[in-house]
Amino acid sequence: MLAVWLWLRDDRRWVRNLGVIAVVGVILQGILGGLRVMMMKDQIGIFHACVAQAFLGLLVFIALVTTKFWSSLTNRHFDSHKFSPIKSLAIAITVAIYAQLALGATMRHQHRDLAILDFPTANSAWIPDTSAAALAKINAWRDARALSDVSAFQIWLQMVHRFLAAIIAIAIVAFCARVWRELRDFVALKRLSLLWVVLIFCQITLGAWVIWSNKAADVATAHVALGAVMLSFGVSISAICWRISGRVGAPRRPDTAARRPYHNQQPA
Repeated sequence: MLAVWLWLRDDRRWVRNLGVIAVVGVILQGILGGLRVMMMKDQIGIFHACVAQAFLGLLVFIALVTTKFWSSLTNRHFDSHKFSPIKSLAIAITVAIYAQLALGATMRHQHRDLAILDFPTANSAWIPDTSAAALAKINAWRDARALSDVSAFQIWLQMVHRFLAAIIAIAIVAFCARVWRELRDFVALKRLSLLWVVLIFCQITLGAWVIWSNKAADVATAHVALGAVMLSFGVSISAICWRISGRVGAPRRPDTAARRPYHNQQPA
């Protein structure tokens, strides 16, 4: 229905093509879901989860580019020296969030107990010892409590997830600070960046709670859901920056995009 609506209501070919890509994405997700059930392969499950997040990002982008707000961005003009770093940072953060979601999917689809059971430390240390002797001691402790054995890879996978979360948090705070300092008149982006900061700290809190609750289903589900919201914000903010970047430093000129009459000649 979305693809049909776009082809009937929007004259921008690239937007129509996004609708077609969305249809292909749905079909691919269905195939991957079926293969996951039939073959019981964790690798397929991880890929299925990653495609799902990419599909969500696509839908968010489609929703954004069909709004009046998107059209109004043609009237925004900023100093390229100030704006280019902001755009690059937004895109880098969004890519990092997607990578973080992929790491989370990899951990979830192992279907095992938590590799590290404490936070903010890791096995009572800031940097976990994953030597053979340390792992033997850790697994003996876990076996006594009917917990699944853990490998060095699983421990470091969670540590990378933690480290990347910290990097993303610092980057989002830096992004917000720069937007508020450099783009004082861009109210929408200022609000989005501030909400992004709130969301990342809520997400980190949920991540810690997942560990403290020993991966309680409701907490883990909320953590996954908020991760998707974080990605949606990243896609939206990056798209807004991309939209404006094509007009940074350029003089205002009439928009020549062909739109249908009932679109009131909104720009592409």
